[in-house]
Amino acid sequence: MDDLKAKYLGLISDAADEAALEDIRVTAVGKKGEISLKMRELGKMTPEERQVAGPALNALKDEVNSAIAAKKAGLADEALNERLKTEWLDVTLPGRGRPAGTIHPISQVSQEVQALFADLGFSVAEGPQIEDDWHNFDALNIPSHHPARGEMDTFYMHRDEGDNRPPHVLRTHTSPVQIRSLLANGAPIRVICPGRVYRADYDQTHTPMFHQVEGLAIDKDISMANLKWVLEEFVKAFFEVDDVELRFRASHFPFTEPSAEVDIRCSWDNGQLKVGEGDDWLEILGSGMVHPKVLEAGGVDPSQWQGFAFGVGIDRIAMLKYGIPDLRAFFDSDLRWLRNYGFTALDQPDLASGLSR
Repeated sequence: MDDLKAKYLGLISDAADEAALEDIRVTAVGKKGEISLKMRELGKMTPEERQVAGPALNALKDEVNSAIAAKKAGLADEALNERLKTEWLDVTLPGRGRPAGTIHPISQVSQEVQALFADLGFSVAEGPQIEDDWHNFDALNIPSHHPARGEMDTFYMHRDEGDNRPPHVLRTHTSPVQIRSLLANGAPIRVICPGRVYRADYDQTHTPMFHQVEGLAIDKDISMANLKWVLEEFVKAFFEVDDVELRFRASHFPFTEPSAEVDIRCSWDNGQLKVGEGDDWLEILGSGMVHPKVLEAGGVDPSQWQGFAFGVGIDRIAMLKYGIPDLRAFFDSDLRWLRNYGFTALDQPDLASGLSR
């Protein structure tokens, strides 16, 4: 064993590279290596001989393996030193520029909308994205037979068989936040409710998840005239135009009475939207006076209080303002698209210096 030890330790010390070192390892302690074959002979020995030869062979094997590992580390250090002799770095050179991150258009437009309505005296309210059907439908005067409550339009949460608890849904609008705000704070109130909403729809202008902002104002002397003024101020400030003409068309929403769709006067020039001029009209939101049953559900006496509500798709107005053709691109996680349409971190919406770049 002393001869084997001297032999292999010498070979390991003289190995010039890792390939030669691997050949030595296989020859010595590989499956058919010389030391491994010696260990197989232990079975032919007497118990007394095994007590002496067994520990000696194990010690030899461990010493050879340790020597191989140490030599391998030394060869790696030598290779690194050789590389460092030929490679260099001037640490006085300026660092490489890295592309700055960008703010997603949805985040930017959400901040723009919040800045605008804060200037009009509205606070921001938030609520859960998973709602029970009372807050999402019943409290908003949406009857049980309404198509919006069907599984073709709404994402219902799974319930086990025999579960009698009220069903829960991914909220289809942010109107439940208005109900929660009324129940928590009562009247008078002025809030906007931005956030994600979910509906079972998917095409160029619809996605299963999108963003919405709804507004609610409740007081004792609020009328449609107040609603019209608020929306006019919002549209002028958001699209950054001096004047705009709105057109209110009679419509029907279960939670407002009367209800109206709102169009803005506009024109299209080579695919570019121009707000406030031209002969075309573009629908941008829905609105109306809050239905008395909705006020009652929110714990407010409709004989004493009244108010208006409106809702607008953040994704839709972002597309219109910044010329984005396909809604689905908002959710594709394409960095090239985001670098083109995104905003720098310092592009904070500010009414004094302008909302957008």
